[in-house]
This record gives sequence, structure tokens and C-alpha cells, in this order.
Amino acid sequence: MTHPCLRAERGPGGFRRLLLACPQRHNPLNADLARALRDAFAAGPGEPVVLGSTGERTFCAGADLTIGEAERAEVSALLYECLEIMITRPGPVIAAVAGPAVAGGAQLATAADLRIAGPAARFRWIGPPGRDLAVGAWVLPDLVGRGRAAELAMTGRWVDAPEALAVGLVNRVVPDPLAAAEELAAALAAGSPGALARVKMITAAGGLLDRLHAERDANREAWTAVLAEGAGPMPPGGVRDHDFGGVIGPPKS
Repeated sequence: MTHPCLRAERGPGGFRRLLLACPQRHNPLNADLARALRDAFAAGPGEPVVLGSTGERTFCAGADLTIGEAERAEVSALLYECLEIMITRPGPVIAAVAGPAVAGGAQLATAADLRIAGPAARFRWIGPPGRDLAVGAWVLPDLVGRGRAAELAMTGRWVDAPEALAVGLVNRVVPDPLAAAEELAAALAAGSPGALARVKMITAAGGLLDRLHAERDANREAWTAVLAEGAGPMPPGGVRDHDFGGVIGPPKS
């Protein structure tokens, strides 16, 4: 499935690029885009993939909060399918995070095997207000340890690029994360695909998928309750950054 906000390209070094292509809105996810991402990761499972944005200081703001509750619940379900494919596909996934990665955007970044951030990158694992969602609890313990993972998932605070590097959320911080991610993807593509697949299989062992399924099921239950009871409308003003009143401004040039 194709989508106007997803650019799928084959790189010259034997890898594929998946570039979110609506940077003016910080690449929010609706059901069609989440489905396109899922299908794109499922295609060519042995190939290295670089996930990034066409915008120089953007990544992904999570679910599009201008869509209805039922579609946001669908986005959540599709996103967990996408995350599982990212983890279990034998080819490595490298996220080039040039700007804010919020909620579902942070989930996509941390489901990647490797993350290269730009100076403007920042991360936030939090759902929309009043929906009682758990975001990131499945993956953060493997990256930063249980205590720090609980803090980040419970408080939903921002993590900027220097802190992300210091605590192990990202592998590097560089001026041009997309170029660095593509260089790394080409190097991996020239290596041993069998070794890459085995490394992925081993690093995902030990409960990662179990926690992914637990978070998916908990959030499915939360969305079922929201849809059954009805919830107040999201505040006006476009795609929110889940900051309980703040809006992500236009990407800086």
C-alpha cells in the first residue's frame, strides 16, 4: 500500500529508505499511513531499512489528533503490528531522528535496531490526555534499565539528544542523521545477512515481544473503554505534542 506521506525508495547501497513525507505537520499518523508503514516494513524483510523524514528537523509526532477516536484506536493497533514486524524482520532497521519523536513516533524510533539522532532530536513517550495509555513501557527497559524506563514512561517528560545519547537511547548524535544512517545501512547491507538476522533474534529474546504484546493488549483495553464511554474532544489547534497545552511549532529551517 502506498501513501502520499510515505516515500519508499531503494538506496544505492542495497538498503531501502522509508521517509515520512509530511514534515510541515510533523508527520502525524492516521490509519492509512500506519498501514502503509506496516506493509513497507514487511516487504523485503532481509533488507536493511532506514526510517526517517523528508524534513530536516522532524521525525514523527505520533497519532494525528485531528482524526476521530475510532481511527486513533485503529492507528494504535496498526502501530503495534508495525513494531512487531520491525523487531522480528531479519534485516536491521535504522531510525534517523532529526526532530521530535512523540508517542507513536517515539515508539517507531525505539523499535528500530539502531538510532542516529540529530541535534534537534527529542523524545517523549506519552499518550493523549485522558486516554490512560501506556507508551514505551515494553521497550524502554531494554534500552535504559527498568528504573529510568519507568520514570520516562510514567512522567512522559522530554528527553533531548544529549541526554538520549548519555543514557543509551541513541547510538550517535550527528549533524546529518539521515546521511549517517544511510552510510551505516550500506555498510550493513555489504555484510553478512545471516549474522545480522541472528544478532536481531538474540537481542529480541528474553521477553521483548511479550512486553510488546502486553502493552498492545493493555492499550486495546484502554481504547475499548474510551470508545464505549466516549471521551472529551482533543483541544483545537492542530496536531498536538501531547504536552497538555503545547503545540509543536513549524519545523525550523
